[in-house]
Amino acid sequence: MATTTPTPPPTASKPKSQKSPAPSASSSPSREATFDIFRRWGYLQATLDPLGQFLPPEPFPTPAPDGPDSEAARAIYCSTIGAEFMHIPSPEKRAWIQARLEGSTGQATIAPARILTGLIRADIFEQVIQQRYLGTKRFSLEGLTALVPFLDQLYTTAADNGVNRSVFAMSHRGRLNIVVNTVNRSSREIFTKFEDVDPRSTMGGGDVKYHNGATGDITTANGKSVHLHLASNPSHLEAADPVIMGRARAWQERLGASGPTQVLPMIIHGDAAFAGQGIWAETLNLATLEGYDVGGTIQVIVNNLLGFTALPEESNSSRFASDLAKRLPIPIFHVNAEDPEAVVRIAALAADYRHTFHSDVVIDLIGYRRHGHSEVDDPTVTQPRRYAILKNHPPLYKLYAEKLGVDASAEIATVQAEFFEDQKAATQEAHKPQSHSLPAYWHDFYGGPLRVDDNPSTAVDPIRISELTKALTTAPAGFHIHPKVAKLLEQRVEMGNGLKPIDYGFAELLAYASLLTSNVPVRLSGQDSQRGTFNQRHSVFIDIETEVRYSPLWDIQPVQSRWEVYNSMLSEAACLGFEYGFSRDFPEALVLWEAQFGDFANGAQIIIDQFLSAGEAKWGLLSGLVMLLPHGYEGQGPEHSSARIERYLQLAAQDNIQIAQPSTAAQYFHLLRRQALRKWRKPLIVFTPKSMLRHPDAMSSVADLNRGHFLNVLPDNDVVNPRRLLVCTGKIGHNLRVERAKRGLKDVGIIFLEQMYPWPEAELQAALNQHPSATEIVWVQEEPANMGALFYVQPLLKRLAGDRALLSVKRSASASPATGSAKAHELEEKTLIDLALGHGSTPV
Repeated sequence: MATTTPTPPPTASKPKSQKSPAPSASSSPSREATFDIFRRWGYLQATLDPLGQFLPPEPFPTPAPDGPDSEAARAIYCSTIGAEFMHIPSPEKRAWIQARLEGSTGQATIAPARILTGLIRADIFEQVIQQRYLGTKRFSLEGLTALVPFLDQLYTTAADNGVNRSVFAMSHRGRLNIVVNTVNRSSREIFTKFEDVDPRSTMGGGDVKYHNGATGDITTANGKSVHLHLASNPSHLEAADPVIMGRARAWQERLGASGPTQVLPMIIHGDAAFAGQGIWAETLNLATLEGYDVGGTIQVIVNNLLGFTALPEESNSSRFASDLAKRLPIPIFHVNAEDPEAVVRIAALAADYRHTFHSDVVIDLIGYRRHGHSEVDDPTVTQPRRYAILKNHPPLYKLYAEKLGVDASAEIATVQAEFFEDQKAATQEAHKPQSHSLPAYWHDFYGGPLRVDDNPSTAVDPIRISELTKALTTAPAGFHIHPKVAKLLEQRVEMGNGLKPIDYGFAELLAYASLLTSNVPVRLSGQDSQRGTFNQRHSVFIDIETEVRYSPLWDIQPVQSRWEVYNSMLSEAACLGFEYGFSRDFPEALVLWEAQFGDFANGAQIIIDQFLSAGEAKWGLLSGLVMLLPHGYEGQGPEHSSARIERYLQLAAQDNIQIAQPSTAAQYFHLLRRQALRKWRKPLIVFTPKSMLRHPDAMSSVADLNRGHFLNVLPDNDVVNPRRLLVCTGKIGHNLRVERAKRGLKDVGIIFLEQMYPWPEAELQAALNQHPSATEIVWVQEEPANMGALFYVQPLLKRLAGDRALLSVKRSASASPATGSAKAHELEEKTLIDLALGHGSTPV
């Protein structure tokens, strides 16, 4: 729960000099009122469209009077910069922006010659690709090459403010250009990817060149170095937004209090995606929430005033794609991308504002797209007028060289020769180069197949369990605990000392406590995760008189690792993406995200599909993130029953993820500890219980926590010579065990499949072979026939069954996961149990 508290911003002061006659303290009210009109509405009449055709001015809601005051204000607020900041409630922040825009302080520091060089390199790089790889997708930056000097200035100012590392996300447009001209990877690497050498090296994996991440260093105009990390990004344009915020947070936590000063997160958006993608709206709301704050993110819109073929009026319901950002008290600066000096001025202002106020800043960089959405697309079909204008429109570097009055032909020739030489060398490469390197903290961890020797003991002895129990059930002196929680703590004292069986909630906290005292940080987030959706966790105590919060996991012993637990906002996609990002840069930590109900994780399907399940295959990137998904059919309806086991099993291949459903509290304890103590970093999907959280059949003893490992399969050691073996996961197995005991059945064995993927073939074969008398093997599941694990386990069980009959028991195929009627559920459940225990079943 600990969080970094931002330091108060310094008081804004009036500039010593002004570049135009802006109002001063002695200004007349009419002059100040005139300037206020332009401060509030000037952006509506700013000159922002480089082509002068597609963003016409709008009248001010409050008309401005004529005269010299309006002329002075118009020169500032209706220029090639349009500033939106009067919606910010803080007078201090508004005054700071006003002083920067109306004064001469904080101007750009990179020289015009350096700006010109950046523009030349950006355009020539694109031209070389166009010549050598005609008709190949590259998502050109032409029309917005001002992004290169923008980033140059941004990092120059940021480095002067203490930034030495930046992680950023970026969609396709201009990505290859930025990799070369900002991240400083060799253009030879990019050209090699266009050559597509060594295709066998990425059979069944890898990704297209404009999705891959890159790492490198930029040397700023003032000679400082900033390490850059461009995150890998799928075609879901805004999906990486929360990921880089989580990564930035992890880096910042490693650095301590100075983390937000040293680490700068940035997201480069497309205009249509900024306006249209819901995950971005979710991510934006994380900005100042406890547990998610990263000290401000630089948000850059690479604005073509065009989607694929869609016009702005088809992509957003308001004038600017950036208007979504006005939900927060953050400034928005629209800049004409063909005024490079205005662009770098706003870059410097944005870096300083973020540093001063620890706030997000939005820069809407408005340009155009010289070619189609991709270079194989003909945009004249859908925007003929726009592309008729662009046909004769010079590239920006030529316009800027002309403005400076310099002959850039020699520099252009030099840059062309450099890129052509790299392209020629790329044709001789035998292997695709790697454009990124992993930080040192990944050196102890690995992906690929599990190593046989990576099997640490997860046992904790009873004496240590008793010590941890005391810490977990103790509140500070004078802390007023709720009577119900106090009663729970009394029960947990008995559990931890062997006087009562241990339930899931306490087994989980014991697992966390044991890890925190073994140099493993733990971070848990989710909706209502501090208490737990089902009132099972209580990892945080709340004083009933003051509402002060306290977690005993902060104070287990004097020296321990960091414990964090956060109640997240009501989001799945952004919050899961954030935790995935955090896990990417804190591999030694146990990082967990919990869904309120497992069903709700489908709101984060893009993150699951693109990052958790495919990140290693596409980009060679690992994560040990744990997803906790409450699952179980209990008559609560279609949205509170199924965590969609089938979806995760469909994603499972090449040892990419782990999928488990621990059936007892001890199994859950060992599974969490195994995930943290192994060096194998794979996402873990855990289907957690609801009604089974306190069910006697699912509880465990202190001795069970001292057993050596998580068991992938729980054999049935309680029956002799059964005729039928039931194989199942989770709650249905406990229901079957209870009903078997009620009926006094001795001829039915019940085997729990605790880990579904990777498939535990040897363990399950041993559990089946333990009962050679059984002539039938029956897969039993609560889910309908078209859901659950049936499709996955059927061929695998068939191979293990040999000549024994293989049957299945399940609900009938259904379009909906579960009935909305509690009574109908009871009837279905009774039928399932009757069929499984011997009154019929379906052949597989």
